[in-house]
Amino acid sequence: MKNRLLLLIAFAFIFKLEAQTTIVPNDNDSRVITTGMPFLLIASDARSAGMGDMGVATSVDAFSQQWNTSKYAFAETKSGVGVSYTPYLGKLVNDIFLGSLTYYNRIDERSAFAGSLRYFSLGDIEFTDNEFATPYTQRPNEFALDASYSLRLDDRFAMGVAMRYLRSDLKLNDGTSDTTPASTFGVDISGYYQSEEVAYADFNGRWRGGFAIQNIGPKFKYDEGGQENFQPTNLRLGGGFDFIFDDYNKIAVTTEFTKLLVPTPPILGDEYLYDDVNNNGQYDEGVDTLGDLENADVIYKGKSDDVGFLQGMFQSFGDAPGGFREEMKEITWALGAEYTYQDAFAFRAGYFHEAEEKGARQFMALGAGFKASVVNIDLSYLFSTSQVQSPLEGTLRFSLTFNIGAGTYAEY
Repeated sequence: MKNRLLLLIAFAFIFKLEAQTTIVPNDNDSRVITTGMPFLLIASDARSAGMGDMGVATSVDAFSQQWNTSKYAFAETKSGVGVSYTPYLGKLVNDIFLGSLTYYNRIDERSAFAGSLRYFSLGDIEFTDNEFATPYTQRPNEFALDASYSLRLDDRFAMGVAMRYLRSDLKLNDGTSDTTPASTFGVDISGYYQSEEVAYADFNGRWRGGFAIQNIGPKFKYDEGGQENFQPTNLRLGGGFDFIFDDYNKIAVTTEFTKLLVPTPPILGDEYLYDDVNNNGQYDEGVDTLGDLENADVIYKGKSDDVGFLQGMFQSFGDAPGGFREEMKEITWALGAEYTYQDAFAFRAGYFHEAEEKGARQFMALGAGFKASVVNIDLSYLFSTSQVQSPLEGTLRFSLTFNIGAGTYAEY
């Protein structure tokens, strides 16, 4: 009897504690997914930027390394070198930029390799100990060094793999703390399909499709005691069609969908004790009063994002606190078109859309390309269409491609 009485008291005590706690969710309606080294998601070349930041299913060019390495197996040129320059926050400063250098070589009819460097500079920052001391300058930066291999599995489909070394040197050296740069590695897996040219009633056409899973790799820290950051792991899916009207005129239309394979931040709340005036086991706003804070940042809804990168990739498909509707908002999409005349001139336009709750990146882009002998020159310009102005608003991007051994392979 005594044991049963003690058990009853214990249950009553536990129930009383449950009835006197509540979780008050923090204001977290806008759950933007953040990652480390976000410069990897910026279109570094003008052609892709001119079509709305896309490239997984567009035709092959020298800058395919960033979007879909398997496209190199369809290059008509033996090899090529691509150089690009993108000013960043150009309306505020003039020394923050993203630059890239890419080289590819088609080994034979079925395979190709490529290497690239993307460098993001945050400009010069001056420091001084006092007004009389000589200032000294630091230049925070990040870069990615890639190597890739692509192989045609049949006449119309190829797959590629890329290895990437990432280094981030953003922590400023104040002489009192560890400023060792953060580093990690990543892997890309991609595929690309390109059909034969098909004859329709009034024109010929060609179908294109591609996918890429990018930046698969371990999390990293910017400093020894800091939090771990996910790489911007993402899944890209795209498709397109080429309207080939004659030997001179062609219009390529492409669409692309992208989803970050990174956990969605859960809704957090603060757990409080409260006086249950109505004795109904729940918190009644305006009736009950909150007491002392028991726990801060309690997960209120969703899943914890404190997981490894592999678990985070799979979890990212179903962890949004808002359910399927919020998961769909985490998918960005882009639609682009490219008109080409005699493979010598190109005009491009594109639109990129991201849900307002997930970052609100929405913009139009225009671009143009010119080919003179073995050199391609590409330009692009961006216009924001959302209330959140893009850091690339009003930015003129510039790319230069040198084609070595043009016309070596006949793919079209």
